[in-house]
Amino acid sequence: MSRIGKMPIEMPSTVSAELVGRVLKVKGPKGDQSLELPPFPEVSIDGQIITVSRKSEEKMHKAQHGLTRSLINNLVTGVTEGFVKELEVNGVGFKIKLEGKVLVMNLGFSHEIRYNVPQDVEVSIEKMEIKVSGINKQRVGQVAAEIREFKKPEPYKGKGIKYKTEKIVRKAGKSSK
Repeated sequence: MSRIGKMPIEMPSTVSAELVGRVLKVKGPKGDQSLELPPFPEVSIDGQIITVSRKSEEKMHKAQHGLTRSLINNLVTGVTEGFVKELEVNGVGFKIKLEGKVLVMNLGFSHEIRYNVPQDVEVSIEKMEIKVSGINKQRVGQVAAEIREFKKPEPYKGKGIKYKTEKIVRKAGKSSK
């Protein structure tokens, strides 16, 4: 039995969930989300507890068991707390600013980079830090990765956009004889 899949998901009292066919709809204080469930795992809602079980020990059923439980748990966490990814911008002369829903970045190129922030994700800036937040874990991670892709951190001076928790392995520069 999957160790992750067999754990029940306890919802706070502010969250409600309903199962309509193979679509799970979750509503909470931060918004509402839905998930189309795969055909293999069985999902049951008993009051404020959601449990996921599987039909058999087939490889596909085992694979979908833990995944489905994790996706449902992310829905519940998203509508109660939300998800946040923090990015740091390091580099002399680098500038970032927010103009409405457009993130404008000067990252040492000959032109500025304009990134249109999606509607379901919020971006805020404090000094040289970018905070990406929202209720969908996948969308928050995708937007943070797209922003980081504009100028990845380089290994010699560490200039670029990096995750706040990321460690950059530094290389030694040229050595003299």
